[in-house]
Amino acid sequence: MNAISRDSLLSLEDYARQRTAFRSRIIAHKKARTLHLGEHITLIFEDELTIRYQIQEMLRIERSFEEAGIQDELDAYNPLVPDGGNWKATMMIEFTDEGQRRLWLARLIGIERRVWVRIADGEPIFAIADEDLERDNGEKTSAVHFLRFELPPVQIRALHAGAGLAIGVDHAALTAVVEPVPEAIRQSLCGDLRA
Repeated sequence: MNAISRDSLLSLEDYARQRTAFRSRIIAHKKARTLHLGEHITLIFEDELTIRYQIQEMLRIERSFEEAGIQDELDAYNPLVPDGGNWKATMMIEFTDEGQRRLWLARLIGIERRVWVRIADGEPIFAIADEDLERDNGEKTSAVHFLRFELPPVQIRALHAGAGLAIGVDHAALTAVVEPVPEAIRQSLCGDLRA
């Protein structure tokens, strides 16, 4: 649950040698951290490993090896690592047709604040969205949002004891619920939480 440190990152050369294996590991890891809410909303729940991969990829793409550039990436991505009392997710709104995407992004303003998780029979816990910057305007929302779900300790204990998990979105233009969340995903998300 700790932040990713500078000295824990691979050098560009070491990462180049390990990239294929690391990428395969991430693809397998994300399967138990990806949830589709209907046809057009995908949540990828981030953790230390997914964010470490993102940082390594950004450093690779930017060919960044100077301390300031590396620190910039750490500062940008470390806030996306859950801290033991929350979940953090990347939400993607996906439409293959560009015209449909434009139309729906205009309809879905505010959707990022209508995504929720529910543990057992508890009340929905709505996402805190886009803390880094505003991602919508009066005309449309973004296709990508960053969400945080703050979980009360009693709910965390219930999850660790086997309580069911539901995740959904409740927006005037789009609703979807996954209940129960598949056990592999529930177990993976429990791993982000301190008991």
